[in-house]
Amino acid sequence: MKKNRECYSRSSGMRKILWTMRFLALFLFCTAMHLSASVHSQNVVFSFNLKNATFEDLMKEIRQHSDYYFIYKDSEVAQVTKLNKRFKSVSIDKVLEECLKGTDLTYSVEDRLIIIKKNQVTMIRDTTARNEVRLIKGIVVDEMGKPLPGVTVVIKGTNTGVATSADGLFSVALSADTVTLVFTFVGMETQEVKILPLKTGEVRKDLRVVMKEDKIALEDVVVTGYANIKKSSFTGTATQVNREDVLKVAGRNVIDALQVFDPSLRIMKNNLMGSDPNTLPEFYVRGRSGITGVKELDALEATDVSQFAITNNPNTPIFILDGFEVSVEKVYDFDVNRIKDITILKDAAATAMYGSRASNGVVVIETIAPRPGRFVVSYNGNYEITAPDLSSYNMMNAQQNLETEWAAGVYEGNPNSANYERDEAYKYGIYLDKKDVILAGGDYYWMSQPLTTMFNHKHSVYVEGGSDVIRFGIELRYDNQNGVMKKSLRDRIGTGLTLEYRYKGFQMQNKISYDIMTSKASPYGSFGDYTKKHPYESWKGKDGKLLKKLPLRNYGETFVNPLYEATLGNFNKSNYKEWTDNLALNWYVNDYWLVKGQFAISYKLDKTEVFTDPESAKYKDSATAFLRGELTEAETTTTRWNTNVFTAYNRLFGLHNLNFSLGFNATYSNISYSYTHYRGFPDAYRHSPAYAYEVVKKPTFTDNKTRLFGMFLMMNYSYNDIYLADFSFRYDGSSEFGTDNKWAPFWSVGAGINVHNYDFLKGNEWINQFRIKGNVGQTGKSNFQPYMARNTYDVLLDDWYQTGIGASLVYMGNEDLTWEKQLSWNIGTDIVTWNNRVTLGFDYYYKKTIDLVTEVSLPTSSGFTKYTDNMGEILNEGVELDLNVRAYSDKDWDVIVFGNLAHNKNKILKISESLKQYNERIDEYFQDYYSSSGTPSEDSKYAKPFMKYEEGSSLTAIYGMKSMGINPANGQEVYVKRDGTWTYTWESNEQQKIGDTEPKIQGAFGLNVRYRNFTLYTTFLYEYGGDEYNSTLVNNVENANLIKYNADKRVSSDRWQKVGDVTSLKDIKDRLYVTRSTSRFVQKNNNVVFNSLSVGYDVNPVWLRKIHLSSLRLQFNMKDIATMSTIKREMGLNYPFARTFTFTLNASF
Repeated sequence: MKKNRECYSRSSGMRKILWTMRFLALFLFCTAMHLSASVHSQNVVFSFNLKNATFEDLMKEIRQHSDYYFIYKDSEVAQVTKLNKRFKSVSIDKVLEECLKGTDLTYSVEDRLIIIKKNQVTMIRDTTARNEVRLIKGIVVDEMGKPLPGVTVVIKGTNTGVATSADGLFSVALSADTVTLVFTFVGMETQEVKILPLKTGEVRKDLRVVMKEDKIALEDVVVTGYANIKKSSFTGTATQVNREDVLKVAGRNVIDALQVFDPSLRIMKNNLMGSDPNTLPEFYVRGRSGITGVKELDALEATDVSQFAITNNPNTPIFILDGFEVSVEKVYDFDVNRIKDITILKDAAATAMYGSRASNGVVVIETIAPRPGRFVVSYNGNYEITAPDLSSYNMMNAQQNLETEWAAGVYEGNPNSANYERDEAYKYGIYLDKKDVILAGGDYYWMSQPLTTMFNHKHSVYVEGGSDVIRFGIELRYDNQNGVMKKSLRDRIGTGLTLEYRYKGFQMQNKISYDIMTSKASPYGSFGDYTKKHPYESWKGKDGKLLKKLPLRNYGETFVNPLYEATLGNFNKSNYKEWTDNLALNWYVNDYWLVKGQFAISYKLDKTEVFTDPESAKYKDSATAFLRGELTEAETTTTRWNTNVFTAYNRLFGLHNLNFSLGFNATYSNISYSYTHYRGFPDAYRHSPAYAYEVVKKPTFTDNKTRLFGMFLMMNYSYNDIYLADFSFRYDGSSEFGTDNKWAPFWSVGAGINVHNYDFLKGNEWINQFRIKGNVGQTGKSNFQPYMARNTYDVLLDDWYQTGIGASLVYMGNEDLTWEKQLSWNIGTDIVTWNNRVTLGFDYYYKKTIDLVTEVSLPTSSGFTKYTDNMGEILNEGVELDLNVRAYSDKDWDVIVFGNLAHNKNKILKISESLKQYNERIDEYFQDYYSSSGTPSEDSKYAKPFMKYEEGSSLTAIYGMKSMGINPANGQEVYVKRDGTWTYTWESNEQQKIGDTEPKIQGAFGLNVRYRNFTLYTTFLYEYGGDEYNSTLVNNVENANLIKYNADKRVSSDRWQKVGDVTSLKDIKDRLYVTRSTSRFVQKNNNVVFNSLSVGYDVNPVWLRKIHLSSLRLQFNMKDIATMSTIKREMGLNYPFARTFTFTLNASF
C-alpha cells in the first residue's frame, strides 16, 4: 500500500530500542553476577531424607540442592540400595560418608565433580627414585589451546581415575612403573598417554594433553533448530558442514562455500555482475518451485518496481541462526569464524517443523558459545589480494579493429546516394585519421582503466572465559572488502556480547550484536562501457586532460567518456545498521526433559543514496541548471521480533528411544520503505536535499506488517536402533492471507530401518552402516508481495478537502488467498563400508508445488485487469548422490577423496490465464522490432531471449525460434515453426523451448590430505548437460556494431560471405540487424571450475608455549582459480570476475 505523507523522524523510536537493549544487557549481567556470587558449591549444606532409596535417588537429591555432578559406573554403585538416612545441615562429605558406609566404594571431590570408585589403592614402588609413589600432573586442552574441565583421566586397566579441574588441571598417583593414562571427554577423541619410568637424573615434566574433536561423534546429531535428533534414527535428509571445512573453501562468503558440500544447492552464476561485492547471490535447493512476482519483461518495462517484489524471491530457502530466522544479507555478511556448524534441511521430514516457510529448504546455522575456563583471546585475520580475471575476453586491438571495419564496409559510401563521392571521401578521410593514430603507436587498452588489484583484510577478535556458572564472550570484527572496479567496496564492522548463566538445571543466554555495513558502487560505471570502446580512441585530449565526450567521427552520435564521469562527484552508496538481541532460557527439569524459551528482537535501518553530478556529460548542453544534478534517497526500516517456546523429552525405555517436542512459534515484522527523488543541485559538494531546486515527485511511503503464529509437534522414535519413525505436525496462521484462509496444517511422516543393526550383520567389517529411509509430507511457502489478499487504496493527497482525504481503489485483494503447498516424498539410503572408510548416500525426491500464488486476469468491466489467486502447479524430481572415501589413514597421514552429484528435473504442470497473457505481451514487445518503414531494429534489447510460461515446459527453459542454421545459398537463417514447417521469417508467437539452463547433473569433488600438521584441501565444481544462451556471441560477434563499438576477435570468422559457404554466423554486412532469440546460439554448458585450493599448517604446541600462545594456524587459500567450459563467452559484463589469494592467521592465547 502506498501513501504520500509528510516525512517524520524515527530517531525517537530508535533511541527507545537502544535504551531497552542497554538496560536488558545491564540487567542480565548484574543478575548473573549476583547469582554467581551467591553460589559457593564447597559451602553448600544439605537437608533431606532418604527412604529405601537407591544411589540414583541420592544423586538426584544432591543435584537438586547444588551444582555437583558425578562420574561413576552403574555396576559399581548398584550395591548402594535401601538407603534410609536423614540429613540436616550437613556437608557433602558427611552425606557421602554415611551413604557409602559398609560398601567397598570411596569418593573424591574435584571442584564440583564427585567421582565414585572402588576403594582399592595399591602403591607400587617407583623403581627410579627412593621407592616413592609417583605423582603425575598436567593440563588438558582442546585444539585451540583452551583448558577442558571435566575430562576423565583413568589409569588403563583399572577403575582408578580423576577429572580435570575448571582450569583443565589434573594429578594422579601411579600404581606401576609403566602405565597408560586414558583421557576421555564427550565429543572428543579418546587419548592414551604412556608413562615410562624416569631415567637416572631425569626430571619429570608436567603433561600437556591435546584433545581433538571426535568428528564422527559430532556428526551423530542432526541439528534442526528446534531439537537435536540422533542421526542414526533420523529418516529425513540433511547435509552437515562444520566450520573448519567452510574455512578451507571460503573465508568470507559462507553461502558460496555451501554449494561444495551439497550438490542440490545451486548458486546461479551472475554473468552480469561477476565479482561485485555488493551483489547478493541467487540460489535455490532442489530446483525452483515458484514464479517470481517481477518477471523479465516486467523488470525491463516497469518504471516503479516494488521494493518488496524484488526482495521476495519465491525460491530462496530460509536461514535459521541460533534458532531465529534471518535474512540472506545477514548470512552474506556474517563472520564465518563465529560459525560452529551448518545443517541444510531438504525434505519434508527435516523441514516440516517450519511449516509454512519450509518448501524451499531450511539452512540452520549454529554459532560458537563461550566456553568456561581461563581467559582466552582468539584472533582470526584474513589478508587477501583480489585481481580481476579477464581471461574470457578476446577483444580486438587497434589494428585488428580498423581492419575489420574496412572489411565490413564501414568506410564505403552508398552508391545510390546523390552525394556518394563526397561521402566516400569523407569516410576515407576518417579512416586515414584513425590509421595515422595507429601508426603513431595509438593502441589504448580501455579495459584496464577502471580496474585495479586490491589488498583486502578481515579481522575478528573473540574474548571468552568464566566459570561453569557464568560465562562470557566478547567479539569485535572488521571486514574491508574492496572490489576490482576502482572505489567499489563493502565494509563491515560489528561487535557482540554473549552472557551465559548456569545454575543446576537452569541456563540463561543472552546475545547482543550490533553491525554496520557500508557499500559503494564504483564511480567508473559499468565495465561494459570500457570493453566496447575502440582501442584507437584515447580518453585524453592533446592537452593531456580527460575528454568529457569522445570525438564525433563517423559515429553519428557522441559518447560520454566514463573516465571523465569517474572524476566527478557521482556516487551510489548504501549502508545499514542492525541491532539484534537474542535471549534464550533453558530449564533442564531432569536428564530427559527440557523446557526452552527464546525471544529475539532486531532493528535494521537501511539507506541508499544515488547522486548524479550536475557537471555530468549525461546531461544535454541545452539542459538548464535547474535540471542538472539528481539525488534519489531510499530508506528501509525493519523491526522484527520472534519467540519460540517449547518442551522436549528424550529418553531411552529399554529398547525404545523417544525424542518428543511440543511448542509454539510467533513472529512479527514491520517493514517500512520510503523513496524520494530530488533534482537541480548547484554542484557536487552541495548534494543534500536542502540544496535541491525541486522534489521531482512527492515522497512515496510503503509499509508491510506481518504476523505469523504456529504450533508444532515433533516425534522421533526408534526400536532397538533398528526400526525408525519420524512424525511432525505444524499448524500455522498468517496475517498475509485472506480472512477465510489464514490457517493451514503442515505435516510429515517418515520411517526407516538400520539394517546393519540386525544380528546377522553386527560386527561385519564390510557393512558398518546400512540405513534405508523414506518420508512423505506437506510443507508451505509464503514468499510473495505484501497485501495480495487486501484491497489496496491510493490516498489522494494532491487533492484533499476540509471534509477529509479521498482515496481510490487501485488493487482488488483476494480474501480466499491461501498458502502455496508442497507435497513431497523422499526415499534414500546411507551406507558406510570397508571399516568406516567409504560413506555413500543416495536420495530420490519428488516435490509437487500446488496452489501457486499467481496473477489471474479479470474482465475490464470489473475496473481491474488482474488479481491474485492460487493457481498453478510445478513439479521437481531428482536424485542426489554423495561419496566420501578415506583412502589412507595412519598417525601421520589422512587422504580423503569426496564427490557428490545432483540431478533435478523441473516441470510446469499448470499455469494461470494471466501467465498466458504475459506470453502474449512478449509477442507484442517484439512487434516493435520493425520500424514503421519496415527497417529492422539495431537495438540489442531485442537480442535477449524472454522466457515464456507453458504447461509441460520448465522454469529454467530458454525460448526462441528453432533454427536450421544459415542457408549456404543466400546467407539467411532458416527457422522452424511449431508445426515443423520452415520459414525465413522470425515470429514471436512461433517461439518454443530451445534449451534448458538446468544441468543434467551438477556437483563437486575434491581432495583432503593431512600430513602431520600440514593440510591440503582442493574443491572443484562441475555441470553437465545444461544449456546456455550465448548472448555475448550474439551481441559482441554476430551483431557487433563496428561503427560504434569494439568487438570480439571472432567477429570476422565463421561468416557467410558467398554462395556455398557453410557457416554458423550470418553475413557481416547484415550485422547491424539484431538477431532475435534462436537455437543457433544455444550451447551446451559443460564446465569444470577449479573452485578453491588451501594449504594449512598447525604450529606445534611445544613451540607455541615458548611464546605464550595456545594455538596458531597458518593457511593460504586461492579462490575461483580457473574455469574450463564448452562455451566461449565474455564473463562479467558489467563487473568483471576476479581471482582471490588469501593468507589466514588464526591464533589464541
